[in-house]
Amino acid sequence: MATLISHSPAETEALGEQLGRTAQRGWVIALSGDLGAGKTQFVKGLARGLGCAGRVHSPTFTLVNEYEGGRFKLFHLDLYRLETPAQLLSAGIEEFLAPDGVAVVEWAERLAATGWSLAGLKPVTIEIMSETGRKITYDDFGD
Repeated sequence: MATLISHSPAETEALGEQLGRTAQRGWVIALSGDLGAGKTQFVKGLARGLGCAGRVHSPTFTLVNEYEGGRFKLFHLDLYRLETPAQLLSAGIEEFLAPDGVAVVEWAERLAATGWSLAGLKPVTIEIMSETGRKITYDDFGD
């Protein structure tokens, strides 16, 4: 596991961009952190690193945003409002756990809490340290 201390939203985006440049088709990034931690900032950078066009915003109410135009399509999921296995299944989440592109799942811990396995997902955790400071922990994505 690697740890980075981000001192600003721009640094959080830069880490996402760095990972986006090395992303591989089929990656599913399990993104965890409290409200306001910077999860969407991270995804903005990831999209830029993939070369995806369009404004990146949180899919809290739409569940999934798709971004095209880059090396791979980016699927940005937000599970904040889904709590039960039935809700996850009816939302069609399973198709995004083996994407034809790259998927980022915000609130991925909701998958585990409902019995879904997180095996094979690439975890990224963002912890709030201060108003702008964040501790970001992630796996070595070098594969």
